[in-house]
Amino acid sequence: MTETHALEAAEFWEARYRDGGPVWSGRPNALLVRETEELTPGTALDLGCGEGGDAVWLASRGWRVTGVDISRTALERAAGHAAEAGVADRTTWERHVLGETFPGGTYDLVNAQFLQSPVPLDQQTVLRRAADAVAPGGTLLIVLHAGWPSWQTEPPFPAQFPTLAEVPEQLALPEGEWTVVAQETVRSPHTSPDGAQGHRDNHVWHFRRH
Repeated sequence: MTETHALEAAEFWEARYRDGGPVWSGRPNALLVRETEELTPGTALDLGCGEGGDAVWLASRGWRVTGVDISRTALERAAGHAAEAGVADRTTWERHVLGETFPGGTYDLVNAQFLQSPVPLDQQTVLRRAADAVAPGGTLLIVLHAGWPSWQTEPPFPAQFPTLAEVPEQLALPEGEWTVVAQETVRSPHTSPDGAQGHRDNHVWHFRRH
């Protein structure tokens, strides 16, 4: 990502959070819950944490979580939600322009939910660095939209929708070092802003490092 693109991304996401009320529901993503609720808590990295829904849920279950986002306003809200939930001592918040900077260390869980953006994002580089950050015995969970909602007749902006096969190909995980726990497309109900009923497909990749 060039310096110009990084500035564009930072300005876009900061304005989105700063110029309105809550952007997300505050609830954890359903596929995160499904894939991790049986895991033994350890250290977790939540990439693109937004207002902290996933990170706070993980912390409430005993994980020590580092939440990362490009928006300072989002991180401030996430820290507030963690304090309200009584898990501030189990959460750390870092600002990164993913694709340029990345948290140090390794983690028992790296969570990458919907790292798709209307402004430039080097998704492939971010996901490769996410894999590198998984500790031995740890989990990499990636969830991405597979396409627009069924009721979306005209795409509002160009978007990256990798196929189910493309992400493993891009990650190029060393053979024998990883197990594929789940690799599937999940269809969920999805309602439009004006109340139209429909669905949206999401791809799930759950990898475990040996």
